[in-house]
Amino acid sequence: MALEDICSFKDSPVHDKWFSALPLEDTATSFNLTDYNLGWRRLKKSERNIGAPLQIFTPSLPNSAHFNHSMTVRRPFPLCHGTTTLGFIFQGGVIAAADTRASAGGLVACPAVHKITPIHSHLVVTSSGSGADCMLWERILAREIRLYQLRHRRRLSIRGTAKLLSFMLHPFKGTEVCVALTLCGWDTEAVTSDCANDSSLAVNQDVTTVTHSASPNRGPKLIYVCSDGARLQGNVFSVGSGSPYAYGVLDGGMRWSLSKEEAISLAREAVFRATHRDAYSGNNVDLFHITAQGWSQRPREDLKEEYYREMEKRAKIVEKRKRAT
Repeated sequence: MALEDICSFKDSPVHDKWFSALPLEDTATSFNLTDYNLGWRRLKKSERNIGAPLQIFTPSLPNSAHFNHSMTVRRPFPLCHGTTTLGFIFQGGVIAAADTRASAGGLVACPAVHKITPIHSHLVVTSSGSGADCMLWERILAREIRLYQLRHRRRLSIRGTAKLLSFMLHPFKGTEVCVALTLCGWDTEAVTSDCANDSSLAVNQDVTTVTHSASPNRGPKLIYVCSDGARLQGNVFSVGSGSPYAYGVLDGGMRWSLSKEEAISLAREAVFRATHRDAYSGNNVDLFHITAQGWSQRPREDLKEEYYREMEKRAKIVEKRKRAT
């Protein structure tokens, strides 16, 4: 907040909407709130959290009923976005996979982008939509999660993170913001904080925080959030122009009892099949595996090698059939 005062951000008209961070999770933690007069706005702060605001900023937009879309800057030509991202839960954790092609209509803008972004040690996000919008909101999400951790001495849960992101994106419903993020993570019981070694903070840690850390909602989580504020939780998601082809592979081979090697092979196969049929997806495949110990990334694989391996398999099958006849 001090940085906002120094930069005179508090005088900007965009600071119209604030909402409380407390409803993001069901918690029995109580706070002693006091009002501080900042001259421009009275914000609720917590004495327990060293005066940190208990509110999260979200930029405001004009009322959609009176919003004139002709005032927005239009692109000189339409751009078609395409991608293939997927995530699913199995007995060994969560798998997140995506291609690496960034397209702008019929142009391959970049063949080696990163569509899976780590947010913290137990959460990665797959992105599809406008590249600029996705990068912006991923950075905003990472910042808010870090601020929440510093204020409350614990990490925000995956479901709470999805609710926060949905709240921040909802004001942009009906605009040209194009963001579709899939949160792939694992909720742990341990309270993780950079301030864990501080003895003074350990003394002031109350019983409610410890009770909240032992939440029964631990384990793998997969939640989809898009730019109109929709929030869906499930066991398998695929997003992007190549998602129908990826779903065809996932529906045929997906099961809870998959081993780690089988799950990785299934995800790689789904992305490969999607990129083979979808012109807006291709080049490489990135793959993350999230467990209770955190996320791990496999080396990036070129899909051309997967294509050549597939051609070799087909050639062997044809030879066997010829020999059989």
